[in-house]
Amino acid sequence: MGVTGIDENAAVVARHEFRIEAPIGRVWALHTDVNRWTTWQSDIDSADADGPLQLGSTFHWSTAGLRIASTVYAIDAPRRVLWGGPAQGIIGIHEWTFTADGDATVLTTAESWDGRQVRADIETMRRALDASLLSWLDLLRRTAEKPGQPEVTVRAR
Repeated sequence: MGVTGIDENAAVVARHEFRIEAPIGRVWALHTDVNRWTTWQSDIDSADADGPLQLGSTFHWSTAGLRIASTVYAIDAPRRVLWGGPAQGIIGIHEWTFTADGDATVLTTAESWDGRQVRADIETMRRALDASLLSWLDLLRRTAEKPGQPEVTVRAR
């Protein structure tokens, strides 16, 4: 696949980090269960994966009028997932890194956007990407911090 991280030279790059007061297994389970995204991620209109995320798998989702086909470029459960693909002229690459911090999780996200549409209005696209990531992180945090959420067992390294 050749993609090992976001495109640091893209027209728009955004990075954010949230501390989530929930165990890494719960945060990972919520975030990587694409078929459940619409139950907690109100910005997503539809999401469909044929099974658990794995290297090379593709899932389809829509948000803000964009229909997206994302391919998983790297996955190291429950620590890192990297996906990306084109969406109506935008080439997006998105990396999520999960770090256990006691009973909490530090979730770091970085995303790059490039393409003619992005370069035509960089500042508007930067604001849109920042708003999207902050909303995603906040919704994931609020959901993961509620009791009774699904969880995966995390093996020690």
